[in-house]
Amino acid sequence: MSAFYTIAYRVGFHPWEDLADHQPFADTLIRLIAREEGDGGPAFGRALDVGSGSGVWGVRLAQRGWDVTGVELVARAVARARKRVAAAGVQMRFVRADVTKLRAGGVGTGFRLILDTGTFHGLTGPQRAAMGREITAVAADDATVLLDVFAPRRRGPLPRGAAPSDIEAAFPAWQITDVEVADTDPDPIALKLKFDEHWYRLRRK
Repeated sequence: MSAFYTIAYRVGFHPWEDLADHQPFADTLIRLIAREEGDGGPAFGRALDVGSGSGVWGVRLAQRGWDVTGVELVARAVARARKRVAAAGVQMRFVRADVTKLRAGGVGTGFRLILDTGTFHGLTGPQRAAMGREITAVAADDATVLLDVFAPRRRGPLPRGAAPSDIEAAFPAWQITDVEVADTDPDPIALKLKFDEHWYRLRRK
């Protein structure tokens, strides 16, 4: 999938960024994030935006008062993200690293919130297991993981999706506590490709 995203950013194809302005998707995600914030005010602690792309959601987290680190492997996406952060006037750290090698990439530890808006479901089985191990290693004891996942299906170069059993296999130290429909009003392309997109909330067992 890294080759796909490298080419996509090179030619300016990044429709997933538009989801930030698609209210059915954005409102659901913001509600899930707000749940982790509780009744207190900022600062909320450390958040890790895994496969952050151009930082669309990392910026949103930073604006809400999270101490955000974005992890992205595609250089063009990182460059685009830095411009977005500067334009938004927020603080957000970026690490160019592989999500299956977070510790080697120097992202740090103690993250209370780990957000993945579409990385896990495009990885191979071994890559998913590695990502699960790395997130477990860098997450705080009371952390929450939020995964945006398509239903399993072949979609050409697009993410092939994942089943709940795939998530459980990659995160054996965690349990799925909640599953929610990610987009209650998908566009015609999403319907045709049968994304059947859900948010999975994970907490340590």
